[in-house]
Amino acid sequence: MPSASTLLGAAGEYYVMSQLLRRGFIAALAPAGVPNADIVVTDEVGDRLCAVQVKSRVEKGSDGGWHMRDKHESVISPHLFYVFVDFGKSIDTAARSFVIPSETVASALRRSHALWLATPGKKGQQRRDSKVRRLLPDYDSVGLSIGHGAGWMDVYREGWELLRR
Repeated sequence: MPSASTLLGAAGEYYVMSQLLRRGFIAALAPAGVPNADIVVTDEVGDRLCAVQVKSRVEKGSDGGWHMRDKHESVISPHLFYVFVDFGKSIDTAARSFVIPSETVASALRRSHALWLATPGKKGQQRRDSKVRRLLPDYDSVGLSIGHGAGWMDVYREGWELLRR
């Protein structure tokens, strides 16, 4: 039986595929094992090609963010975008999507992680580095003021047209 996170990931990918196809993009799931893309996208004449990595979440946990890895700090391409899908609290909640360029994601992860490492832990101890990163809709709420406070992701909400540029 597939895990809940595997099913959530698949739901996110198919949701994004649906949104892309509805908007006239030609989109296909990338072959299994492709490291930085879940979906390959082009336009109807093949002039514009980009890759999309999908990150999905449901409303649990306190920070409202998405799990990322250290590698995402350095995966940057003008043709790579992330689509962060928030499925909300229940099956009846309408999904929200944020289409964000890879350079923006990498910068937010790098800056927030560096600040987190430089900030003492709860008991004043030096924090240990790890491979885990979080993309958050409000870094200020967790004490990581990197200029990405509440609402910074709003300009990317349903930003599907970014893929046409």
